[in-house]
Amino acid sequence: MKNEYGITLDGHGYSPSILQSGEECFFCGSEYDLIRHEAFFGTAYRKKSKALGCWVNLCPQCHMELHDHVDNKDKTLKEFAQGCSMSHYGWTVEEFRMHFGKNRI
Repeated sequence: MKNEYGITLDGHGYSPSILQSGEECFFCGSEYDLIRHEAFFGTAYRKKSKALGCWVNLCPQCHMELHDHVDNKDKTLKEFAQGCSMSHYGWTVEEFRMHFGKNRI
């Protein structure tokens, strides 16, 4: 199945990640109990993150730290995701803003 951007989705509605290629935690490298985490979330942006590949794998510890704002993990991920998506899709900052609301870097 393809999404509205022409990208093939897996059975859970995710396009391939443009942020990482491996099956390990984005932050610590753990390979156990991984959770998919959308870089941009909330009602409007979670679906776009899934559709455009703006997601990473996180272990439970790093996922909790990200949501608890430990070590600026959320900020780091959003900045990285913006850079990757702008590069991957050839977007300007304004085009990125049109998709995800604001400039993160």
